[in-house]
Order: sequence, then structure tokens, then C-alpha cells
Amino acid sequence: MNTASTGTHQTINGSKSAIAFKVANTILSKWKCSKEQKERLLGMKKSALYQKLREAENKNPINLDRDQLDRVSYILNIHQALTMTFSNNENIYGFVNMPNKNPYFNGKTPLEIMSAGSLPSLYEVYNRIDALRNGGW
Repeated sequence: MNTASTGTHQTINGSKSAIAFKVANTILSKWKCSKEQKERLLGMKKSALYQKLREAENKNPINLDRDQLDRVSYILNIHQALTMTFSNNENIYGFVNMPNKNPYFNGKTPLEIMSAGSLPSLYEVYNRIDALRNGGW
């Protein structure tokens, strides 16, 4: 991946970014995310999201800023933790839509928490799912 810095805004571009972005979008679809949720989770406006999806589908390199790349990374890591925790697709893809009574979630679904759109919400959900995978929680 190549990085370019424009002032304080760093972008990461390349085919690896496109592949990761495309996989993250597929995961979000399997999580049954709405278009608005995808926009918030990926930190993109509608037009940018669909432009990047077109570029990735055409196997073109895409540019992601550091925040967007971090978001994609958390989505991929959450998915990995779910696949390591559960053996069936219903839980792997459905867990994020299940209400959770643990203290951090307070009856909300992980997707509701993540859809707030903040990077810390993705981080916190990832940490809790990863802890579940490791026998914690």
C-alpha cells in the first residue's frame, strides 16, 4: 500500500485497500446493515461510498484515509472474532443484531452501538466480542 500525506490528512491507496474495503462491505451486507448504517460504519458519505464500491468492484486501487482504513480493519477483526467464536452462520452474521444485556450494551445490539458512527464504538464492540472469543465477558 502506498501512503500519501496532504497536510494532516493521510490517505492509503492501493489494491489491498480495495480488497479490504470490498470484503468489509460484504460483511456489512451479511450483517443486514442499511445504507445509512454502512455510511456511518465506514465513515463515508453516500457518494464516496458508492464511488469506492464501484472502483473496488472493477479491481481498481482506492484511496482510504486513516480513519476509514481503521474502520475497515475493525469490521474485519469483528468478523474474524465472530467466526472464531461461533461455528454457525446464524450467529456469525446474526450476533451483531442480537440484543445484548451485558453492561456495555445495556440491551442494545452491537450493531446499534457501532452505528453511532464513532471509531471508539467500533473499538469497544470489537474488544467485547474478542473477549467473548477468549472466554471473557
